[in-house]
This record gives sequence, structure tokens and C-alpha cells, in this order.
Amino acid sequence: MSGVAVVGGQRQRLHDLGGAAGGGGGGDELKHSDGPWMRAAGGAEALHTQLGPVKSELQTAHEGVVAGTAGLEALTELGAVRESWQRRIEAARGECRSLARNLRDVARAQAETNEAVRQSFAPVAARGGGQ
Repeated sequence: MSGVAVVGGQRQRLHDLGGAAGGGGGGDELKHSDGPWMRAAGGAEALHTQLGPVKSELQTAHEGVVAGTAGLEALTELGAVRESWQRRIEAARGECRSLARNLRDVARAQAETNEAVRQSFAPVAARGGGQ
């Protein structure tokens, strides 16, 4: 669907966005906002932060269990389970940190693309082809 945009629930060709006279002035229909990307990045960072103390809390909880179950064979398995969860927590924290960075990169790249497109139309606007 090259050259087709969905605006207000209706399919339109990009040249239709120029208005009835066909000369630019299509309005803000195709503008980009970095707000959703930045909010998502903030959410990913918040999750990264919230997961921070979980590893030490798990360690503290495990110490209490060890004290009450000395000599049981299940301690080895319990230790393996704890280590597995610690790895998963660290992996989730790393993924959240990476996701936040990537979401910010998308917002920045789209803003740069918007500016490049705007500048590419500047010569047409200067000749009177735009508003």
C-alpha cells in the first residue's frame, strides 16, 4: 500500500492530504509525537529500578529458609532455584534498560526524520507551492 495513509479511520492517498486544491496544507495528520515512546521508555526504566532490590530481597529470604532447614537435601535444589531466579531477574533488568534506550532512540530517529522531511519540502514552500 505504498502512498496510502489511514487518517481518521479512512484510507487516503498521500496526495489527497494536500487539500481540495491539491496544494499542500494537509494539516497535522502525519505528524509524529515522541510522547508515547518516551512514556514507554520511562515505564521500562521504572521497572528496571523496581527490580533492583529484588535480588537482595531474595537472598535475605533464602538465608531465613536455610537457617530453618539445615541438613535437608532440598537445600541444594532450593539454592539452584534461587540462582535461576536471580539470573532471570538480572536478565529482565537488562532487557528493561535496553528497551528504554531503544524506545528513546526511536523517538529521536523519528524526530530527525520529521525534520529532514520538513526541510526537503522547504524549497517547494519557498516557490509558493506550500502554505
